[in-house]
Amino acid sequence: MPKDIDVLVSPTLKNLRTRWWDDAFTAFVRDTVQPRPGRRILDIGCGIGTAEVNLGRLPLTQITLIGVDRVTERLREAHAAVHSHNIRASFAAADACALPFADATFDAAFCVALLQHIADVAQAVREIARVTRPGGRIVAVEPDNSTRYFYSSSAAGRRAYELVGQFFSALSERGDTTDPAVGPKLPALFASSGIQLLSVQLFPVSRAQLGAPLPAVWGARRQAIEEATTAAGDVGLRRLGQDYLKLLDAYAEDAKTQGPAFVELQNTMLFATVGQKQE
Repeated sequence: MPKDIDVLVSPTLKNLRTRWWDDAFTAFVRDTVQPRPGRRILDIGCGIGTAEVNLGRLPLTQITLIGVDRVTERLREAHAAVHSHNIRASFAAADACALPFADATFDAAFCVALLQHIADVAQAVREIARVTRPGGRIVAVEPDNSTRYFYSSSAAGRRAYELVGQFFSALSERGDTTDPAVGPKLPALFASSGIQLLSVQLFPVSRAQLGAPLPAVWGARRQAIEEATTAAGDVGLRRLGQDYLKLLDAYAEDAKTQGPAFVELQNTMLFATVGQKQE
């Protein structure tokens, strides 16, 4: 089970583009963004170029793909990825809340699992709308991190899920101003930014662990919480983190005891909101 989509180590879904993006989602982006010949398409929060590589494999011609991201290392990886696949795309460093483009520059714009990490989501949506031409498509795909399903056949696992929720809540009270439930709020944000709502589609993100996880899974979980606990600094948070680590160790032992009878299930939803810049 990848740690970047594990509720026991992170309050948000991370690296969804690299771990979750599949052919069906590529088809969804193609159908909603509508990459016609001559069109300019902006990918906000492009990461390592997953969207550009997947869209570039489709029989699309004469389109201009531009990806932006705040992390320059990711942009270097994105450039290398499209170059290795002989795909035409360009990249630039940019902040989603202050895009370095003129009004109505693009025929379409999209972002995936980006807004969940931004404090001023409304400003980011306004910027995306600003750089999109009237009549252009805008697509945003975000989770509801406040409603994530978790089940474990271990009572220790269920207690660990409750305690880690308290830990993340305490962390958010000390500086994290992002909105965990951004996904279902996108339609209202679109409307307030001059974007006509066209559709909302749900994509499940699920993981099922049958049988006891390997030691590496527990090690990754422990490392992630240790790093978060150390970075927190607050004495109360460190104590809460240590309590959770003890419970996590007990959970690992319980899972080992259960062996092939062990079950752990996780699920959340991505809300894919499709709109059109009003004329």
